[in-house]
Amino acid sequence: MPYQWTTPPDSPTQELQLWPHNSLPQAGMAAFVLSTFTLILIPALPLLGSVVLWGLLPFLMLAVWGIFYALRRNRRARQIVEVLTLDGEQAHLVRTNPKGDTQEWDCNRYWTQVLKYEREGPVPQYVTLKGMGREVEIGAFLSEEERVALYDDLIRALKR
Repeated sequence: MPYQWTTPPDSPTQELQLWPHNSLPQAGMAAFVLSTFTLILIPALPLLGSVVLWGLLPFLMLAVWGIFYALRRNRRARQIVEVLTLDGEQAHLVRTNPKGDTQEWDCNRYWTQVLKYEREGPVPQYVTLKGMGREVEIGAFLSEEERVALYDDLIRALKR
């Protein structure tokens, strides 16, 4: 599950960290790009020594570069971290975006509401925190089942 409570449940301050799935590590990405390069070159082997190879080679290299660029960009886009801190009186959410900028939200814990939109949100089972006149999303990058579990965990944590 790509979220975890980092403090014990009986502690007065609770901290929840959320992050997107990262199923392809850096070494796996390099192996995938190398495998793609190798498999793309197999049909070009009979063309060795001909002028046609030089006509195809730029397009083959462009395809490999496109795959590498897309995987690298996707990896950067997954560098999101959300940290929800619940202490005796406050709920504090900090979201660190891929570019390093942060967004923060604070609310009195007593007035904090956890809302789940079954179908009305941008994704199914959309979970938000509402309080102090603002409504902020939490865990929008999680899968549908994980957002349902997150909603239940947040309800339990706020009741403590």
